[in-house]
Amino acid sequence: MAKPILDDELWALIAPLLPPPKPRRAKYPGRKPLDDRALLTGILFVLQSGIPWEMLPQEMGCGSGMSCWRRLRAWQEAGVWQRLHEVLLAKLRAADAIDWSRCIVDSSSIRAVGSGPKTGPNPTDRACPGSKHHLITEAQGIPLAVILTGANRNDVTQLLPLVEAIPPIRGKQGRLLRKPVIVQGDRGYDHDKHRRPLHALGIHTEIARRGEPHGSGLGKTRWVVERCIAWLHNFRRLRIRFERLALIHEAFIKIACSIICWRQLKNAS
Repeated sequence: MAKPILDDELWALIAPLLPPPKPRRAKYPGRKPLDDRALLTGILFVLQSGIPWEMLPQEMGCGSGMSCWRRLRAWQEAGVWQRLHEVLLAKLRAADAIDWSRCIVDSSSIRAVGSGPKTGPNPTDRACPGSKHHLITEAQGIPLAVILTGANRNDVTQLLPLVEAIPPIRGKQGRLLRKPVIVQGDRGYDHDKHRRPLHALGIHTEIARRGEPHGSGLGKTRWVVERCIAWLHNFRRLRIRFERLALIHEAFIKIACSIICWRQLKNAS
């Protein structure tokens, strides 16, 4: 028997976060809305396989690709995926699977098919339209936050926004985890102008300096963020941006981060 795309335990976490369906009219109720779980299965299939929406196999029983697309947009606007990510981070912390000794930042550029919000000429791809995933993880490479920008946006400009985007991590009594102890990054984040706001918040920085010989030693701990980028890009829909709406691509990113957290939670249990 084939492994299900959406297992029962994960669905049990997602279902309470979904907004209730709109009330149906009594006189002209119209067509019965499609099942949320079936639509989410179709969304996950598109995310993992990378196929176009219109090629979603009808025999899967997930409805049309457009139905899945509309539901994905509605759930993203309702903040479902952000809340799911926070729930899973809290469960990871409760299982002592969050290492808060440091956070690591990095980015990855992808090609964008066409233009749209948060795209720009990619300097690494002959100025073709592209977007960039800016990622911050904890010390083991668990994703904490991702920011989508145009591919021409400099990494260092997203250093402080990434730290500010870390959600409050619950899971234990006492203070919520939100402010990192140390932030590590490569030479792309080397600028004192962007270090100072972090230092003012009491956050130490370990960022390789430009112009100095290689061998800072940060690679021994910083490699986990590159592994997390590889995990994200294992979801084929994230390797190339096909969505003109940034909202849809950001929804896919959030779902991918949540699935990575779910896998880490299963490994920790």
